[in-house]
Amino acid sequence: MKTIKELLQELGYSALWTVLLTLLFLLFNMSENSLSDMLIALPYFVVLYFIFFLIGKDVVLVRMAKWIGLDFVKTMVFPLLMVLLYGSYLLLNKQNNFFGALPVVLYLIIAPALMFVARKVMYNNSKINWIDFTAFVLFLLPTTFIGGSYQGNLPFNGNGFDSVYRIAFMLIAVYSFNILWRLENVGFFAVLNWNYILTALWVWLVFYLFVMIVGYSVDFIKITGYEIAGYALLRKIALTLVITFLHTAIFEELFFRGILQNMLTKRIAQTKSWNIFWQWGLALLLPLAVCVGYTLKGGMQWFPALMTLIIFGAAFTIERSTKNESGVYTALAITSVIFGLVHYHSGAIVYIGFACVAGWAYGFTYIKTKNVFYSALVHTLVNCSTLIFGLEFIK
Repeated sequence: MKTIKELLQELGYSALWTVLLTLLFLLFNMSENSLSDMLIALPYFVVLYFIFFLIGKDVVLVRMAKWIGLDFVKTMVFPLLMVLLYGSYLLLNKQNNFFGALPVVLYLIIAPALMFVARKVMYNNSKINWIDFTAFVLFLLPTTFIGGSYQGNLPFNGNGFDSVYRIAFMLIAVYSFNILWRLENVGFFAVLNWNYILTALWVWLVFYLFVMIVGYSVDFIKITGYEIAGYALLRKIALTLVITFLHTAIFEELFFRGILQNMLTKRIAQTKSWNIFWQWGLALLLPLAVCVGYTLKGGMQWFPALMTLIIFGAAFTIERSTKNESGVYTALAITSVIFGLVHYHSGAIVYIGFACVAGWAYGFTYIKTKNVFYSALVHTLVNCSTLIFGLEFIK
């Protein structure tokens, strides 16, 4: 009875979060998109985000994992539901989804579930091994293959809050890692906690003070002010915050913090030897940071490498002072630098260095809250800070 009551309670909370987000969706999109696009998008938005707010809750994880067990047919129900939602949305918007990106989408949605079914059969334990990291890489990298109309924007002809593809992809990640495999502490659930909010706010402000001081001193940041003011500015900031959180921040935080940093922490704890991972992490990532800096045009080529040294130095100091073999901060350092270096596409050396430090800020928030929604909140505030403070990055 208690479990049923808890489940009903979580269904109610998820419905409430979905209603609030739907009202924002209507507020920001009704006047800028056609009625037909909105009528098509709205049911998909509601269904996908209701699942989004529900799937990471403990009571749901336990009940779904118990119901599925090792039954292959039951395992494939949720992935096939995502395929149905994605494919039908594109068809309703007159997109031929039987060519182009469909094979990749099918792979991304179905393959992770198959991988973890095989994992359960081959390795009936909760220890992290090479299969888990391989599954992560094979799952994450192909996301860059999907572009244009195949994203399935909500609404379809607008910028939207997000896309059917990206929401489905996050849901499959939670389903595969958190439910099928039962990776603990992914932290993919919305909860209102004032201590967590305060943590997110002070981490953001400390990080951005660092960015302002360093960035202004090396002419990376310019104060430009605002092109608009009053209600128009507030509306733009609010819309940018919501879209950034849903489209970029929660997506990246789920994968880099909830899954990768989480798995690294557990893997290091298994070996009880954080210093080995620290040494290998620095040995592999420092030369890569040097290469990143010196293959891009501009000054301060040494900056990504310096940030890498500072981050690993901080991790080493904390690990030694706490005398804890869990390796939490070693995992944080490795994930932070990887996160920063994958921003190579930005083409800005200083930006990449700051992204490494930002990764530390997001990962630190995740450590303190065990919730990717709050690391995503910091991520959102950081990404929107140029708009909030009237700044411009000079790349």
